[in-house]
Amino acid sequence: MMNRKPKDFDDYITDFPEGTREKLILLREAILDAAPVAEEVISYGMPAFKQNGMLVYFAGYEKYIGFYPTPSAILNFKSQLKNFKTAKGTIHFPLNEPLPFDLIKDMVKFRVEENLAKTKAKKVK
Repeated sequence: MMNRKPKDFDDYITDFPEGTREKLILLREAILDAAPVAEEVISYGMPAFKQNGMLVYFAGYEKYIGFYPTPSAILNFKSQLKNFKTAKGTIHFPLNEPLPFDLIKDMVKFRVEENLAKTKAKKVK
């Protein structure tokens, strides 16, 4: 939906319809609730969150919100994602359905722990 590179999250949501903006804001809040010290960044033109490396990305589209928690999170939560369209590193949350906040938070927490483990492993080497 966006043809320009946004400077931050607020700039990113500006051009979306109100209903989509509201869901993007709620998604942002859920991610920050699960990873309160994560840094908000724009990466690949999308809102993203970093903590010991990239955690998750998301993007708004005409009919869904794309959530990008990495392939490892999708594999780990495969059984809970069976009602959503998924690909290697992507989950589509339809705009006409409620966002699964508990699942989103669990995936973000999983990614925080995964990144922390990778950071600790690098320090050991």
